[in-house]
Amino acid sequence: MSHVPQIRIPATYMRGGTSKGVFFNLADLPEAAQVPGEARDNLLLRVIGSPDPYGKQTDGMGGATSSTSKTVILSKSMQPDHDVDYLFGQVAIDKAFVDWSGNCGNLTAAVGAFAINSGLIDPDRVPQNGVAIVRIWQANIAKTIVAHIPITDGAVQETGDFELDGVTFPAAEVQVEFMDPADGEGAMFPTGNVVDDLDVPGLGTLKATMINAGIPTIFVNAEAIGYNGTELQDAINSDARALEMFETIRAHGAVRMGLIQNIEQAADRQHTPKVAFVAGPTDYTASSGKRIVASDVDLLVRAMSMGKLHHAMMGTAAVAIGAAASIPGTLVNLAAGGGERDAVMFGHPSGTLRVGGEANQVNGEWTVTKASMSRSARILMEGWVRIPGDAF
Repeated sequence: MSHVPQIRIPATYMRGGTSKGVFFNLADLPEAAQVPGEARDNLLLRVIGSPDPYGKQTDGMGGATSSTSKTVILSKSMQPDHDVDYLFGQVAIDKAFVDWSGNCGNLTAAVGAFAINSGLIDPDRVPQNGVAIVRIWQANIAKTIVAHIPITDGAVQETGDFELDGVTFPAAEVQVEFMDPADGEGAMFPTGNVVDDLDVPGLGTLKATMINAGIPTIFVNAEAIGYNGTELQDAINSDARALEMFETIRAHGAVRMGLIQNIEQAADRQHTPKVAFVAGPTDYTASSGKRIVASDVDLLVRAMSMGKLHHAMMGTAAVAIGAAASIPGTLVNLAAGGGERDAVMFGHPSGTLRVGGEANQVNGEWTVTKASMSRSARILMEGWVRIPGDAF
């Protein structure tokens, strides 16, 4: 019996922030996968190793977590005053599903470097030494991101002494600015309120801040759902009832935000919205053993990603945190002590992260003009990925 042989596709495996993903130049994909649709989704599923009923992604490049089951497709930008178009696909682990509904803020840190290394950036925009400004069009959410990529001797500088909690080794610092980060074309607060009463079966009525910034996110108070904000992954990810509770919150919040028509549709939109819970500062020990004291942070935040507590913090959720913290009266702002703020340091399971936000109120509506943070990125492997030629 004959079988279709494997094909090879140029690809780069990169870490960006606290995530990893497989990066492609759009022009390098097989013709059928150069356009959105079933062929593209099937190709990416096979590259990552999904769907895998064992939940391990052993037969692919995925790492069996939401942080490592990611794909990126880049191309020269079709938008004026932008350098590169960035499309992100979150690949489900145990389902045949690629979610295109949102961005990955962590992998954003690697986009500029990949674009420069792949020749997608005009060489005149890359200095011999200094910082290259890469103007990114985030195609999933139609937003502009500006990445500041360090350059040494005409090449991307990847090594350095910048330390990012959730990443073991230091690297070069990459500053990322998310311009006008309200997600999509809708209002930053879809309900018109900075805090809402969200009715959740089994829990009653929860106070919730539901915001579209970076990525649609539902913030609730830790105390209201039985937590204190210092939890690490095992405390939640090993608790089936807790995971079910968070998914129920997510589904009902998604309906209130207008992202889905009914709660049943939440299963087909796993990447967004996110659910996070906040608390005031307190001492705790991070997953690395690092001691975080209350005076180190303004607040604590824990966030769910693809049905599990994230080991650190998603970059896009960090944008949502920075945006919400800058707006008086949100649950995030109140957990940080209230008042006007242009930056917060928050504690997450792996340590701490500082994120900035610039907010303005115009005609009674809040807008955030920019959110910013520092990440790091580097190439882990480059060459080709191989998949069976009939996989897509």
